[in-house]
Amino acid sequence: MTKVTKPNEVKRDWIVLDATGKRFGRLLTEVATLLRGKHKPSYTPNVDCGDYVIIINASKAEFTGANKAEQKLYHRHSGYFGSVKSEKFGDLLANNPVKLYKLAVRGMLPKTKLGKEMIKKLKVYEGSEHPHTAQIAKEGK
Repeated sequence: MTKVTKPNEVKRDWIVLDATGKRFGRLLTEVATLLRGKHKPSYTPNVDCGDYVIIINASKAEFTGANKAEQKLYHRHSGYFGSVKSEKFGDLLANNPVKLYKLAVRGMLPKTKLGKEMIKKLKVYEGSEHPHTAQIAKEGK
């Protein structure tokens, strides 16, 4: 029989990932997998069985692509006519890398209530300091 995990049976770890010298996209696919819980043998698609993930040194990740900073755009829309606002990748990286990481990971998670709960378990910090020292159990790769 296949074991189906119930929400109250989920054991969550805290995983710290250091973004220094890592490729941005490769790091975030790993983060999305950890947030969903696909790395666990007890993975169940309709249950949030992922871990908490902390990314430190967010501004020190490596980016590929010569023109990505100027050409890649992130759009948002309020719902009113003509209210599309766009930000360049480079500006977002310089001003608010935390938002950049959250936007990128959110695109890799399910677009449901479950996905919204998963993104809440992601904590991103620009520097090497974070306030979650009491919860830390594992160090990431």
